[in-house]
Amino acid sequence: MKTLNVSISELEYNKFGLKKDKLTFTEFIDIVSKEISKQTLSKCIELSEKYGLSKMTMDEITNEVNAVRKNAKNRH
Repeated sequence: MKTLNVSISELEYNKFGLKKDKLTFTEFIDIVSKEISKQTLSKCIELSEKYGLSKMTMDEITNEVNAVRKNAKNRH
């Protein structure tokens, strides 16, 4: 088995909620993946609010998706 050493700041250590100094690679990937997912979700929410999508109903979203799909089919 190989060992990989990664240095992070105290701020990052706390941000990721790390409790121990040694992690398996799987644990490390899981922690990083969760943080990336949180950041992506935050960006999606920010953009949906910026463009008014957060105020749309599910029916309105469905209608928009169907219109785009119909448009795409007509172009081919």
